[in-house]
Amino acid sequence: MLEQLLAAWIGHQRWFGGKGRPIDSVSIDADVELEPGLRHLILAVWQDGSRDRYQLLLGERDELPERLKHSLIGVHHDQYVYDAVHDSARTGWLLRGMATESARNGLRPRHVPGVEIDTSPRSLVLGAEQSNTSLVYGDAYICKLFRRLIPGMNPELEVVTALAARKAAHIAQPYGWIETELDGTPTTLAIMQEFLSTANDGWDLALASVRDLYGTRPEQAAAEAGGDFAAESHRLGTATAHVHIELAEAFPTDVVEPPEIKRMGESFRRRLGRAVAEVPELREHADTVERAFLRVDELATDVKVQRVHGDYHLGQVMRTPTDWIVLDFEGEPGQPLAERRALSSPLRDVAGMLRSFDYAARHLLAGHPDAADLEPEAADWAARNRAAFLEGYREGGGELGPQDAVLLHAFELAKAVYEVVYEARNRPAWLPIPMAAFR
Repeated sequence: MLEQLLAAWIGHQRWFGGKGRPIDSVSIDADVELEPGLRHLILAVWQDGSRDRYQLLLGERDELPERLKHSLIGVHHDQYVYDAVHDSARTGWLLRGMATESARNGLRPRHVPGVEIDTSPRSLVLGAEQSNTSLVYGDAYICKLFRRLIPGMNPELEVVTALAARKAAHIAQPYGWIETELDGTPTTLAIMQEFLSTANDGWDLALASVRDLYGTRPEQAAAEAGGDFAAESHRLGTATAHVHIELAEAFPTDVVEPPEIKRMGESFRRRLGRAVAEVPELREHADTVERAFLRVDELATDVKVQRVHGDYHLGQVMRTPTDWIVLDFEGEPGQPLAERRALSSPLRDVAGMLRSFDYAARHLLAGHPDAADLEPEAADWAARNRAAFLEGYREGGGELGPQDAVLLHAFELAKAVYEVVYEARNRPAWLPIPMAAFR
């Protein structure tokens, strides 16, 4: 049975969210033929009595060329079946479907009004992502398929189309998307945007700066190193403020009153307690962190909330020849859709980027023989770039005053607590990176 082949295959995929738990069963909820040799499947995967759903482009061939053998699922009815996102001879349907808006049995491709899509480029899968799969078509488009499906419009589609309608400057332009009905709700399967072929990843640029600093002998201050990143951090702060202003104008805003702010502090403390129970190394810092969270309870003023990015760090921004572009507005993929769409303080994004500067500064120290000697330089680089980002954020119109210090600090520590648990579970060698936040 095809379901048995899929059950044996899906647990080994990078984007599968249920790793480490046995798969009880896999069934096919929807099966749509897109063209001969290409089907779109929605799979229901049952684990521990709960169900997650995933999408798969299933290719079928009488013979499987060498270039596709890594995507093989198995042999079914004397045909090779495989993950067809890796087959550029099949994935042209995604472009053609969005260009012509040709629906197939409930599968609805769409394009942004007024946009013309060139259907000639062939696709190439990007290898870096885990929870989704992105296909690059030539140097024009990037199409992201959301592997794990959650009923509803994906926040990324909602946000970028709203910002594009306002001609916002710091986003990759949307061109099209594909949707279907899931549990009676229109649900985003994929979104296609402008591919920034001449841009550089913010994380890579930051690491190049840190590497340059660490390679300098005798030791120099971050401000004196040839790869000083502070000017870019300042520009990124300004771009971030502009995006927050656009989000506040494109979507509803609100204010959170002190009783709800207190509940936020209580939530931070509950997560801290769970983290300490799981990662004993955090225990010696717990009292200090809890005091910072208790200060949130004392805030007596309302806090403005709005739509935010929700998972903001250096890996979510790209530097083009002219400016910074912000990507991936879908929020934290593991969180419920309602939580990812919920209003929050823009300080949450600011705190995420501040933590990312800290990560960049200390990433190269993991396993480094001179880590202890380089620690002061790491702290210097992080402090310089954090300050430059905050200055740029203020100059760009971001609201950030002395009254925000308590909440910003709490958001930072909450993020660091999350990072400690994540690294302990997934990359124990990286645990010293977030632990440095508590020193």
